Amino acid sequence: MNEKLAPLKKTTQLKQMLTTPGLNFICEAHNGISARIVEETGFKGIWASGLTISGSLGVRDNNEASWTQVLELVEFMSDATSIPILLDGDTGYGNFNNLRRLVSKLESRQVAGVCIEDKLFPKTNSFIEGEKQSLADLDEFCGKIKAGKDTQKDDDFAIVARTEAFIVGAGLKEALRRAEAYRQAGADAILVHSKKHMPDDIEAFMKEWANRHPIVVVPTTYYSTPTRRFEELDISLVIWANQILRSAVTAMRKSAEDIFASSSIKTQEDKIAPVAEIFRLQGAKELQQAEDKYLPGGADCKAIILAASRGEALGELTEERPKAMLPVNGKPIIDAYVNELRALNIGDISVVRGYKKEWLSSPSYRSYDNDRYDETGELYSLYQAREELHGNVIVSYGDCLFRSHILRDLLESPAMATVIVDAEQGGNGRSKDMAFCSRPYSNDFLNHNIELERLERNDSLASANGEWTGLLMLSAQSSPIARQLLEEMAGQDDFEKLGVPDLINRLKEHHPIRVIYTKGGWININDMNDFIAAGHWQ
Repeated sequence: MNEKLAPLKKTTQLKQMLTTPGLNFICEAHNGISARIVEETGFKGIWASGLTISGSLGVRDNNEASWTQVLELVEFMSDATSIPILLDGDTGYGNFNNLRRLVSKLESRQVAGVCIEDKLFPKTNSFIEGEKQSLADLDEFCGKIKAGKDTQKDDDFAIVARTEAFIVGAGLKEALRRAEAYRQAGADAILVHSKKHMPDDIEAFMKEWANRHPIVVVPTTYYSTPTRRFEELDISLVIWANQILRSAVTAMRKSAEDIFASSSIKTQEDKIAPVAEIFRLQGAKELQQAEDKYLPGGADCKAIILAASRGEALGELTEERPKAMLPVNGKPIIDAYVNELRALNIGDISVVRGYKKEWLSSPSYRSYDNDRYDETGELYSLYQAREELHGNVIVSYGDCLFRSHILRDLLESPAMATVIVDAEQGGNGRSKDMAFCSRPYSNDFLNHNIELERLERNDSLASANGEWTGLLMLSAQSSPIARQLLEEMAGQDDFEKLGVPDLINRLKEHHPIRVIYTKGGWININDMNDFIAAGHWQ
């Protein structure tokens, strides 16, 4: 029987890249999301660059970001990825004692190694007047390496010693002298840095070094050097040290300029990552799964919200976004409704979107698409999410808001299926889904055991008992029946024009549907008058 092998520790992965024959590459990242992108791209390791981390924070690469701030950011990067991170640790943020503490903290955060450079604290970036900078005392720096190696608990944790001898103009002899001293002090690899536009320094160094210890290079300035040349020189690791942040700066600046110039984001949507991609990189799906597992009641009921329509009656308000995204008291309708459901421990929520669907993306719900929203009805939208019709399910519209007591009454219903009917809605001239029930609303009894007879599209309460609020609760016994009916109805010639009331009327033929009456406590935002009224919804 084959047993699944446990993945290698991050430290071991990095150690193997440094010590096994062949050339390896790691790429810069400066926060959690860029680290995840680097891993998904296929890189085997990440360079947590001091330049780009400080740059992402908007400060200079002069130790202006404290070591604890860097540590916190790198912890997010480590949590977001499964490949090793080599931290650009500058000078170690102080003397040997500072490095000892840093190594301990990095190991506790599963960071695979740290690179320290032989300059003075606080450091200055190598490419800013490097010839005016000073090297650290050789013996002091060797002591720092030894202190770090003595402190680490994981034998595979890597300390890479970086010599800046070429940067400050000290030359080949000094670079070799320091590299050998660092090797003997216990460094796991030597990073040889150069700012020349050709790899002359590196080639001269490698010729004399004779492959006695792993060598790391950072070809930021000699970027045109063919990769095969690094292989010929027996380089162990190449670091692409700052390109991810630099490319992001270019893209961010262009987007900002375009948005500013046009006073609109419309032209940007086809050029940039969708919001759903950000949610994916953040791991939103895992949270949804965890909520289903751990939230009280989260696995007992789910919700399907139908929000594919534009809401043409709202005119200019919905030219750029769907009706469900209109703000009510500073929060989009759909967000307010989803929050209400989540407050009732309904964490499994699906939204069927259509018009301007890019607006309806959130880690709080999964999305289904009705791309034919402009020529189909509500039932066609529900059909797109039919796989969710199992277990206890609430089906509702995405342009409604409800008081929490209405939703609680719905959840507590023991019936096979339940609808909420408003006994006092009427007037205003718009077409409604009117409910005809076995008994009318009355204050004389608790309104128990009232059944729905049918729903009918009308604009008057004259003969009906109330208006259906758009809320339908299906039990675990009823939802499979509803799905079967939905799939059967999909074969009808008029299916694309049908609404949820048509499904409810068919469902009524199979088992009773309980009616729970309400008097107000909800609002359907269908036109400008509704939207204005919703502004007073608290």
